[in-house]
Amino acid sequence: MSILALDAGTTGVTALVVNNEGRIISRGYQEFNQYFPQSGWVEHNPEEIWAATLAATKIALSETDQVIRCIGITNQRETAVIWDRKALTSPTRAIVWQDRRTSIFKEELDQQNQDDWIRARTGLNIDPYFTASKFLWWQRNLPEVWSGVQGGQFALGTIDSYLIARLTGGKSHVTDASNASRTQLMALETCEWDPELLAVFDVPEKALPAITPSWGSLAESDPEHFLGLGVPITGNAGDQQAALFGQLAFKEGDSKATYGTGAFVLTNTGEKIVKSTRGLLGTVAWQDDSGKATYAIEGPVFAAGAAVQWLRDGLGIIDKSPDIENLANQVSSSDGVILMPALTGLGAPFWQPDIRGSLFGLTRATTDAHVAFATLEAIAIQVKAVLDAMEMDIGIKISALKVDGGAAANNLLMQLQSDFTNKDVLRASNLESTGLGAALMAGLGAGIWRSQSEIANLNPTQETFSPRTNRQAEYSSWLRALGATEWFHKN
Repeated sequence: MSILALDAGTTGVTALVVNNEGRIISRGYQEFNQYFPQSGWVEHNPEEIWAATLAATKIALSETDQVIRCIGITNQRETAVIWDRKALTSPTRAIVWQDRRTSIFKEELDQQNQDDWIRARTGLNIDPYFTASKFLWWQRNLPEVWSGVQGGQFALGTIDSYLIARLTGGKSHVTDASNASRTQLMALETCEWDPELLAVFDVPEKALPAITPSWGSLAESDPEHFLGLGVPITGNAGDQQAALFGQLAFKEGDSKATYGTGAFVLTNTGEKIVKSTRGLLGTVAWQDDSGKATYAIEGPVFAAGAAVQWLRDGLGIIDKSPDIENLANQVSSSDGVILMPALTGLGAPFWQPDIRGSLFGLTRATTDAHVAFATLEAIAIQVKAVLDAMEMDIGIKISALKVDGGAAANNLLMQLQSDFTNKDVLRASNLESTGLGAALMAGLGAGIWRSQSEIANLNPTQETFSPRTNRQAEYSSWLRALGATEWFHKN
């Protein structure tokens, strides 16, 4: 008996079959389209995400004869989805977490955020990143669609709740506390939709999913809608919280960074909600089946793998994303080249949604290898900035950084990360910690494991990178480049 974990990321869906030893025994993957209808806009077609989910699952199931006992779900967070409760079709594309269009609401929302009460209530600052402002955009710009929300025809949610609706044939409309905490509509202390926040964004609660724990008896798939599988859905969490869980970061102070489209740094803060004064976010890490919440402090970096993809798709200097390591290793440094990877603005701890990327320090001797090296430096530097802010917010030194995600396989990047942070970087044996985390939660929810202590050794460190070089000078240069970029976009 095994677990099916569905990891619906920003660019594709991964399906994993995981056994009761926490080992991945089969895998399927299917990409889906990205839409950029205007500058700063990023959209997905929900139907294509569902088709990718079915395709990835078929591949994973075809490679094993294991019987699926339960399903765990993890997903790109903050992305807003709207769908017909009966037909399950969507009247408009999803607005992706990277989308910047709702920056037009910032001044209006700031005026309603006296004494920063929204951050105090939710852990989140006013930024286009979060789901609620995307709902507000639909309300203001698609009145016919929004009337369907108010009338009960259409449901609102994030990718997890959309997938659960599809898996169950529309029978279940639920989300877990970790995903709900990213909408800016849930109060962290209660893990419930907050009436005052709903009023600010003018979102009807009846359109939103019920909030559940991250594991337990959450829903059940419908065999007519999901490849003949009628099994319980027993785990659900946002991708970065699932990765924290998959990294077995169960102790207060445990930290991880996941390198995907963005890079996301989370530190477990236990039962404490940390109210950051340095541009970081408070969030629910997970809520167990008894209703007890574990919290985290987070710093989202918007461009990590996305910057590498830009080198591949925009500049054409690499054929595949992993090729960046060999290209960057052709030189010993960036030779003063600095990349400001604000391809969709900058996330934590800077929060500059409107600035664009910049490239500094070019000479006649600059090659594509120097640009590649500078790109890896920029990823590591952004993570360092988050970790520095995190240590100041929580008042303790983070001893080591656990890492996972596709780019964590890049040895040069991991060494740069260790050098910039002056910390040991611990690469997990399973870099798909996001999907593994969803599987572990589902296993707890289904009773495959009885407690977190039973799974505490299922994803050990495979390799440790220790600091070799002091890179403070490079970090200082990057911050000066950031100042120049900010000046340019303000003048």
